[in-house]
Amino acid sequence: MPGGAAEQVPVCPRHPDRVSYVRCQRCGRPACPECQRPAPVGIHCVDCVAEAARTAREGRTVFGGRVRAGRPVVTLTLIGLCAVSYVLQLAVPGWTSQWAFSPLAGAFEPWRFLTAAFLHSPGQVFHILFNMLALWMIGPYLESTLGRARFAVLYLMSALGGSVAAVLLATATDSWTTAMVGASGAVFGLFGAVLVVLRRLGRDAGPIIGILVLNGVLGFVLPNIAWQAHLGGLVVGAALGAAFAYAPRERRALVGWAAPVAVLVLLLGATWATYASVGLV
Repeated sequence: MPGGAAEQVPVCPRHPDRVSYVRCQRCGRPACPECQRPAPVGIHCVDCVAEAARTAREGRTVFGGRVRAGRPVVTLTLIGLCAVSYVLQLAVPGWTSQWAFSPLAGAFEPWRFLTAAFLHSPGQVFHILFNMLALWMIGPYLESTLGRARFAVLYLMSALGGSVAAVLLATATDSWTTAMVGASGAVFGLFGAVLVVLRRLGRDAGPIIGILVLNGVLGFVLPNIAWQAHLGGLVVGAALGAAFAYAPRERRALVGWAAPVAVLVLLLGATWATYASVGLV
């Protein structure tokens, strides 16, 4: 065979030793069977498929969250952390007292403001079951609607808001040394956020309102329930939910980090002022 004819035989760019008369519909280059990918019309080569994936516009939810397929990773992680912590509470002496929150303890060990949200009353299995059930019922919806990052921030900020509310109301309720554990503050934050989100979307929020009213009444009727944490988490969750849901489309990214920062500054300022008023700082 003449040399010029041999040079014109189409070969796969990725596998030069393989002759291929099938060409990519996008770039027109030959593609061997290993490098062919089915397309609506003909085939595409692996390079064009990879380039299309890089340049494709990222899917976003109605509130600007990144669309992700698969399981609600953040919700499952939070449930897993609470479950592991509960086992440690039962197995490790002093685990609960080491991480539980009280307004007085929080003044000297500030990490307790958040760690208490991953603890539950040892021996009272319904405490953790009810909270985790509520988290599983609401978490995946908010996680998929707001996006993983904003959902995680919402949960943690609501937990923090619950502890801060306990500090702000400590003098009025004489509860400076009362230990608090539970994810209830964070869960109430999710209740507040989902209420706002449903309202924003024009959907029925009646069941959520009913749950809030019922739990609000139980917080004052049943003993050993930290209604302060419920209230604080609800307020913070509703505030962040409103910021995320009502942010203008062109400013969603800005609001996504600015709103939590603003709420955090307010919570820290209110906490510091309260501690200062009683001489703890």
